[in-house]
Amino acid sequence: MSSPVAGAMTGLRVIDLTRVLGGPYCTQILADHGADVIKVEPPAGDETRDWGPPFHEEDAAYFIGVNRNKRSIGLDLASQGGRAVLMNLLANADVLIENFKPGTLDRWGIGNEVLRQKFPRLVHCRISGFGGDGPRGGNPGYDAIIQAMTGMIAATGSPQSGPMRIGVPVVDITTGLYAAIGILMALSERQRSGLGQFLETTLYETGLAVMHPHAANYFMHGKPPNLTGNEHPNLVPYAIFPTRTDDIFIGVGNDGTFRKLAKEIGKPELGTDPRFARNKDRIANREALRRELAAVFAQFGAEPLCNRLLAAGLPAGPVQKIDQALSNEHTIHRGDVIAKDWYKGVASPIRMERSRSSLRHTPPKFSQHTNEVLAEFGYSSAEIDALIASGAVCGCERKR
Repeated sequence: MSSPVAGAMTGLRVIDLTRVLGGPYCTQILADHGADVIKVEPPAGDETRDWGPPFHEEDAAYFIGVNRNKRSIGLDLASQGGRAVLMNLLANADVLIENFKPGTLDRWGIGNEVLRQKFPRLVHCRISGFGGDGPRGGNPGYDAIIQAMTGMIAATGSPQSGPMRIGVPVVDITTGLYAAIGILMALSERQRSGLGQFLETTLYETGLAVMHPHAANYFMHGKPPNLTGNEHPNLVPYAIFPTRTDDIFIGVGNDGTFRKLAKEIGKPELGTDPRFARNKDRIANREALRRELAAVFAQFGAEPLCNRLLAAGLPAGPVQKIDQALSNEHTIHRGDVIAKDWYKGVASPIRMERSRSSLRHTPPKFSQHTNEVLAEFGYSSAEIDALIASGAVCGCERKR
C-alpha cells in the first residue's frame, strides 16, 4: 500500500478549500487514489489542526487523520491578491470543492456563475449544512445538530439511556462520501458533454438519506422508531449478547440463517419453535428468544464462539475496542494500517486490481507547499515573496 503507484485518479487536479471533516474526508479519498489535491487553507489554517490533544508537532490527530496525500498552501481569500492566486490555480484544475457558507464566493466575486464562464470544464462541489435556499438555507451545520434534527438521536439509545448521539461523526463522513460520489459522477458526465457543473451535498439531506430503515418504516406504517438500544427494529436476533468472556454481536438476516444458528449452538429446537420460526415471530417474542440465546452463549468464550460461527457462515463478531480492531490478525493480513515515517493511518477501503491506492505524502504542515505549488503555476521566487509579504499568500507560520 505504501509504494508509489498510478492510482485511478492520477492526473486529476483538485483545489480543496474545505476545512474540518466532510470536505477533507472527501478529498482524502481522491488523494489516496492518485489525485493531486492542493489544500488551500485560510491564514489561521484548518481549525482541526488545533482539535487536540493528541498532537504531532502541533497538528492534532483529528486533522492528521483526514489530510494525507495532500499539498498545503495558505491563501487569504478575503484579499483580492489571494483570490487572484486561486483563479490561477483553477485554470488548470478539474475540481473545486469548498464548504463556505452559501453566498460567500458570490460576495467575493467568484461565485458559480463566474466560475462557469471562466472554467467551463470545472466541476464545482459545495458542501454545506442545509443548502443555499429554503427556510434554513445558509444556516451553519454541525454533525451532532444534524443527527438531532434528522431523527438519528431520537432513534439511537435504549429506554434506559434515552436518546443518544451516535459516537462516530457519521453525518460529516457520509456527506464526504456522497460528495466524492457526486464529483465522480460529474466527471463521468463531463466525458460526454465536455462541461463541468455545480453540485452540492448537504449535511441535512445526507442525514435524512442515511436514516434507513427508519424512514422506510415510517413511510409504510406512520410510526417513528422506538429506542431499542442495540436491537434491530426489523430483525431478531440482531443485537449484543454476553458470553463467558466478552460481548459478541449476532446478526441474523433470515429464517434459514436462524435455524442454522440454532443448530450450530446445539439448540436446533429453537429453529422450529413456533415462537421463533419466522422473523415476525421472533420480533413478537424477542425477549423470550434473548433469554434462550443468552443462556447458551454464557457457556462459551467470545472469540472461539465467533470464530466457530463465522467459519460456519454465520454473522457474528466480538465487540472490540479500536486497539483490538487495529491490531487483529485480519487487519494486519489485509494491510489495513499504513505507515510512512512518523505517520500511521487506516488504508483506503477501495481495493482495485491495478489502480491501487497509495500513501505518497504524510499530512502537510500549514502552507508547506506554497513555493512548490506556485512555482508549478508559473510564479517566480520574487513574485511568491511579494505575495507572502502582502499577506495574500501565507508563509509557513499560521496566524492565530
